[in-house]
Amino acid sequence: MIRQEIQDKELLAKLEGVEKDGMTVFVAADGMFRGAIYNGTRMVNQMRAQHNLGILETLILGQAELCAALMIQTMKGREHLTFRYDTDGPAAGFSVEADSSGYVRGYIFQDKIPIDHEITSWDLTDFFGGGIVSLTRDIEGAKAPQTGTTEIKFRNIAKDLAWHFAKSEQTNTAFSTGIQFDKKGRVIGAGGLFMQALPGAGGAKEDNKVDADAKRDAIIQNAERAFGACPSLGQWFSEGQKREPLVKGLFREFDPKIVLERDVVFDCPCSSAAFADSIKHIGKAELEDILANDPDPIEVSCKNCGSIYKIPKKMLK
Repeated sequence: MIRQEIQDKELLAKLEGVEKDGMTVFVAADGMFRGAIYNGTRMVNQMRAQHNLGILETLILGQAELCAALMIQTMKGREHLTFRYDTDGPAAGFSVEADSSGYVRGYIFQDKIPIDHEITSWDLTDFFGGGIVSLTRDIEGAKAPQTGTTEIKFRNIAKDLAWHFAKSEQTNTAFSTGIQFDKKGRVIGAGGLFMQALPGAGGAKEDNKVDADAKRDAIIQNAERAFGACPSLGQWFSEGQKREPLVKGLFREFDPKIVLERDVVFDCPCSSAAFADSIKHIGKAELEDILANDPDPIEVSCKNCGSIYKIPKKMLK
């Protein structure tokens, strides 16, 4: 990836007072739940710089990237995940990817979303319509990638992703994301929260299965209420607040334990050499046509990170 540097000095000064990006992974209720809270303020700003996005487009793709980052901690071993949202609404959708090594990347299908009315809130339902949510997991050692699909139900990225987990993977899961803009439209805070109930794990121990199930259901309901009390994470991080105190405060009745701290960044493994190699393998006739008729150097762009490469034709011979 050709990294685009953030040039806005006022924004950079503001970010100095924001907690360093990072993910805090935790378990709660004796292992009944696993969760993660992620400060992705700099990640969203880097994403925006790479794609040169407006406010609305930053909000949509930023929420998607935050969700993708949160799913990294659900991975087992070496894994790459693709989260797609295909809708017939004005935003069209997005495709974002997360890798177990700790990076996210992706793009919005409509990088200049048409707006036919005044925007008076951050509610994105007007920009989404019907469509499909898909999640593809490419796990090292598996015979083929595994894809699950569900219909868009809420026209809300976090809620539709949670619905996907409930229907496709049969797990009670919740996502929450927040992005805070200042009066000039700059991203000054961004973050996400994830929580998932693990089947058959933790919670109260009862001899009677009916009693055990009832207690488990009650614990899940209490956890859902605690999750719902989460403040706006974009605002929380923009004010210089930290991740761990929020976890300990929201879920104190479930005795949360921090198990891991990790970095997640916006990055992409693309390179001029990789693009040159791909072009060399497109087919003899098409390659000959490119070499004969296209300008030198050939300009290609990476849809996942916005990087533009100029590839001399001599690299293709």
